[in-house]
Amino acid sequence: MSLNMNDFSMDFFSLKGKNAIVTGGNSGLGQAFALALAKAGANIFAFAFVDDDGTTKKLIEDCGVKYTFMQGDLTEDGMCDKVAEKCVETYGSIDILVNCAGICKIADVLDFGRAEWDPMIAINLTGAFDLSHAVAKYMIPQKSGKIINICSLFSFLGGLGSPAYAAMKAGLMGLTKAYADELGKYGISVNGIAPGYFQTAMTSGTGSANDEKYNKIKDHIPADRWGERQDLMGATVFLASHASDYVNGTVLVVDGGYLVR
Repeated sequence: MSLNMNDFSMDFFSLKGKNAIVTGGNSGLGQAFALALAKAGANIFAFAFVDDDGTTKKLIEDCGVKYTFMQGDLTEDGMCDKVAEKCVETYGSIDILVNCAGICKIADVLDFGRAEWDPMIAINLTGAFDLSHAVAKYMIPQKSGKIINICSLFSFLGGLGSPAYAAMKAGLMGLTKAYADELGKYGISVNGIAPGYFQTAMTSGTGSANDEKYNKIKDHIPADRWGERQDLMGATVFLASHASDYVNGTVLVVDGGYLVR
């Protein structure tokens, strides 16, 4: 459908009536992605390995939308198909998928072997592929959908202490571009968000403002601070909404300028 400039309105950013799957959506950055979508009007289907304590449910339902939680292991055979099926059974459709679930293991290079590599690739990369594949089966017939893969600065950089994390995040960026190419003709947009340095449980070892490594990273960020979770929420709503319909195959970096310094 052809639109002119006068047709544009802030309603393009509304997700009212949309249904979103967010993996890892009940904690960390995933919780921020889920809450952003809920604040824009989407119902949330959160899937995570760790059980839900009710905190995210309250945050989401306070937005006036529905929240469903499913616990499980993305690497289990058939689990991704079950997630997609359960979301459709619960809400009637899948309009948005945010692939956020992930783990990160850190070790010196000679101590980082297959035992560390395999679970990271299975959860972070293969899990995202399997769920995108499962969700595409529903999005293609409806000729619409948004898939958002949570990439990283390490999609662009190396990563000391975790070759699997750097390889997986680079692979996730490649998957984003490949699926954007495959699914664009069906009205489905596939994009990524690459967060910079954010204080979460995964980065807790980096410490606080009194920590040397924390401050070394901060000094590399033109914004002169680490990111807060709300810094990711606008990008999430944009990439999930009608406003970004002609954005496909891109990875939006949200890093305070880290990559440019």
